[in-house]
Amino acid sequence: MEDQARDFAERLNEWGKSKTPFLFLVDYRIEKPLAWTLDNNALTNISFDLNGFGNVGKDEKQSPLSDFAFHKKPISFSDYVVKFDRVVANLKAGNSFLVNLSVPTNITTDLTLEEIFIHSEAPYRFLYKNEFVCFSPEIFVRINGNRIASFPMKGTIDASVQNAAHVILSDAKEAAEHATIVDLIRNDLSMVAEKVWVEKYRYIDRIQTNDKTLLQVSSEIAGILPDDFDGKFGDLLVQMLPAGSITGAPKPSTLKIIEEAENYDRGYYTGVMGYFDGENFESAVMIRFIENQDGKLVFKSGGGITAQSNAEKEYQELIDKVYLPFAHVPQVMF
Repeated sequence: MEDQARDFAERLNEWGKSKTPFLFLVDYRIEKPLAWTLDNNALTNISFDLNGFGNVGKDEKQSPLSDFAFHKKPISFSDYVVKFDRVVANLKAGNSFLVNLSVPTNITTDLTLEEIFIHSEAPYRFLYKNEFVCFSPEIFVRINGNRIASFPMKGTIDASVQNAAHVILSDAKEAAEHATIVDLIRNDLSMVAEKVWVEKYRYIDRIQTNDKTLLQVSSEIAGILPDDFDGKFGDLLVQMLPAGSITGAPKPSTLKIIEEAENYDRGYYTGVMGYFDGENFESAVMIRFIENQDGKLVFKSGGGITAQSNAEKEYQELIDKVYLPFAHVPQVMF
């Protein structure tokens, strides 16, 4: 374990054992993990609302959102295909069963990151200074007492497609991809829990965006933590990360494929954010992520690739995932 990850794990273990509430962020590579107790002055530069646990008031959205501009400039399909083909070649060679391929998309908007945070309708929101904003719909792990559960999301479709729920649930490629991730998460939970089972399999959530509604397929996998767990949240996170839903399976070889195909720094995108309130632990995968790179905004998104994947569909899916989760639909676009 690298020094940063070790120090991070030890802090969370100590706070967990003493039931001290804390907040944390872990980047994709676990190279720059961050953690704070709730009395830390650094939290004055951070806004967060993690399924009701946060430092923002319920009246924050009272001011109506005026029309806004939002435009995405995805990489070309030809550039995407180069990455896609590299992944598929590895899949067909047997080096992986599933690879989550992501790319950065340049966006322009007249909204600030703070305004995006305030008006986002997502269960897990985080604004880190003026560096990035995340509005994630995906739980990573939730711990209540000795019960741990994970909720991987895998499978997305535009709700306007005729019979969209039936289409996504009956798609063989999507079914195989979801089954692979559920199996991977079962294995990951088995590293930290003594008993693991699938509580719910392939249920659908509706996600509102600024220009459409998406259907997202999820499952719930649960387990029982050992009697000697004793709040060792840091050890648990380091052991389970990076999250299976945003990497693939088997994880070690798939991580190498991702690095070769993506050729960019995910940073905190696809990392994990979460909290411990002294009793309950909850965390979310940092997807739906906008980063400020020297004044230019980049939205990072991706999707799972299997040997049966269609390049055009996968390209469209990553573009569909570049959105603002607003109930308000703008009248003016550019």
